Amino acid sequence: METYANRNGSSDSVLNTYLRRFLAVIAIVAPLAISGTATAQQDPSQFIGDLGQQAIVVLQSTSGSLEQREQQFRQILAQNFDVNFIGRFVLGRSWRTASPQQQADYLALFEDFLVLTYSRRLGGYTGQRLAVVAERAANERDTVVRTQIDRPSGPPINADWRVRATPAGYKIIDIEVAGISMALTQRSEFASVVSRNGLDGLIEVLRARAAKLSATATRS
Repeated sequence: METYANRNGSSDSVLNTYLRRFLAVIAIVAPLAISGTATAQQDPSQFIGDLGQQAIVVLQSTSGSLEQREQQFRQILAQNFDVNFIGRFVLGRSWRTASPQQQADYLALFEDFLVLTYSRRLGGYTGQRLAVVAERAANERDTVVRTQIDRPSGPPINADWRVRATPAGYKIIDIEVAGISMALTQRSEFASVVSRNGLDGLIEVLRARAAKLSATATRS
């Protein structure tokens, strides 16, 4: 992510700006039907295709409880996104000065918030189609996969997925839409919260938002 540029600037709201945008992109892109089947020798483009195949099964399913579907999304995130790397990156310098307990609390809440917000978007698939249109090496470890999403209700959307080769296989570490790096945008916004309220303040914001989403899901 060292070569990315944040063209969007920072915002006062860490969750309402970045996470809504991030999850909106995931809700559009991840569940798309993509041709091709992943294999043991998959390349980064096939990896993105496999992610779409996994997500669409969950989104189209009408069986199972909300908790079961949340668990399915947690598995998709764990298998396809390097959530710990993203969480550490967006916390920036505060990660290095955080205590082991703060690090553990933050990473757990970061993942919980993503899962809860993402799973509440179930049913958002409306026939969008995605095509991998290009692939380029970003560095020795990372590949950027460019995709185009055709939507029945709007113009196409281009999204660049930054995929990293890890010992556990390919993992997504960032998504860039319209020139905006999601990871760098969140990093800026988290830094703003930490500067005002400290790391414990950010942890409490994440905890409160996760609790609010859980309560909302329980009432629905």
